Amino acid sequence: QVQLVESGGGLVQTGESLILSCTTSGFTFSNYYMAWFRQAPGKEREFVASIGWRGYSTRYEDSVKGRFTISRDNAKNMVYLQMNSLKPEDTAVYYCNTQGGAMPWGQGTQVTVSS
Repeated sequence: QVQLVESGGGLVQTGESLILSCTTSGFTFSNYYMAWFRQAPGKEREFVASIGWRGYSTRYEDSVKGRFTISRDNAKNMVYLQMNSLKPEDTAVYYCNTQGGAMPWGQGTQVTVSS
């Protein structure tokens, strides 16, 4: 069955970096645009970044442009999110999914940025 497993979150200080990973299985990964989303406490889940089938096309939410980089490895069925210059407002649970959220959501990985 379809599985999305996010990892790499943690507690960091303002300005530090993290790399999130998402391991996928159960669907043809290379056929989908993939994306990262996040949900902060008391807020709805929001789009963070997306990447095209071969990794050439990327798109970012305005607040993370220049700080976050999304990438993918189609041979490993994995998608990554490099997060630099983290800010307290980046604190959230981070999820990966197809760009349209077509797959069952995983548990996410918690990112906490302290000021």
